[in-house]
Parts: sequence; C-alpha cells; structure tokens
Amino acid sequence: MPTTPARTCEHCSSPLPLMARQHARYCDTRCRSKAFRAKKNALPVELTTCDRWVRRAADKRPLTVAGMAASSTDPRTWSTHKSATASTAGAGLGFVLSDEDDIVCIDLDHCLNPLTGRLAPWAAAILRDAGTTYVEVSPSGDGLHIWGRATVRQGRRIRRPDGTAVEIYGTGRYIAMTGRRHGNAPSILADMTSLVSRLLP
Repeated sequence: MPTTPARTCEHCSSPLPLMARQHARYCDTRCRSKAFRAKKNALPVELTTCDRWVRRAADKRPLTVAGMAASSTDPRTWSTHKSATASTAGAGLGFVLSDEDDIVCIDLDHCLNPLTGRLAPWAAAILRDAGTTYVEVSPSGDGLHIWGRATVRQGRRIRRPDGTAVEIYGTGRYIAMTGRRHGNAPSILADMTSLVSRLLP
C-alpha cells in the first residue's frame, strides 16, 4: 500500500504536525507570520543588493542609519539594505537613485483611494504601460512608486492638464520606501524606456 508523503511547512520545510489540518501550509503561527511578511515585503534583488539605502524622518528628510542627516548625492551617508533595515532611526527606509545604473522610479501622487484600493484611470493607464514590474504604495497611502529601468539623467515633475502630476527620477534623489506592494506586483524591475520616453515632454 503506497504511503502518503509527509507534508512540510511552506516557510521552513519542517514536517507539519501529525494533527495539522488538511489545508494547513505552515508548521506554526511564527512561520505563517514570517512567510506573510516575506511575501508582502519582497523587494527586488536589484534594490536590496545596492548599497544605497538610507533611513527617512517623518518629514521625509533622509537620515543615516545613525540618525544623522544623509544626502542623496553623498555615498558616505548611504548603507546596505541590511544595515538600514536593522536601524531604528527615523520612520522608515529610503533608496537613493544614482547614475551608477539605470534604476528609475515613477512617482504618482494622489492616485489611489486608500479605503477602496481603486486607482484613478490616468494612473491605471501608466501602470498598465509600465508592464510587469515592482510597484509599491507610497508612505501617504494614496500614491504609487513604480520601479523599473530606463535612462533618466534629469528628474522631472510633469504637471498633467487635469492638475495631477507625474514625477520621474533616475539620479540624485532618494525615494521613501514602504515595502507595501501594490496588488500582485512582482519583485522584478521591467524595462520602462518606452513609457518614460512617452511621459517626458
């Protein structure tokens, strides 16, 4: 008679308890919580392997991991993702954009209803054109940061006819990070060259 293979925890791969429910996926509540956090906060490796992380104050000023003033143009004030995450300075994390690579961020303000999750049509169109790329909710809760790759040497704030604004940055700026992925955004950076070309006048 064939034996049923032992079920294992999706997070730590340990065998599930014998009395675990049929639909159980984790060995205990700790593993379930860790798996949920890892899934929710999975940043692209292109970002986490760059030593361009800072902390940020509640008023969005960049800070070093020691809580001193940081600068988006001074590498001496930046840190690794691990160090920045371990620091308790300020209110959260920030990532510095640099001309060392082609990582860019498109910042959409006031486009997301934080209660319903509904996206404004103009922002939904930009998000669709960005392709399969990492997107997270901004610290305000009503904006989006769309991350990808393109060549942007001069950051721009583009005022749209309807009064909304789109900001595109690729160097000399830091972006406040939340780790709150929008929808099912993947942990990868897409090539957004064509989108950036269309958005920039």
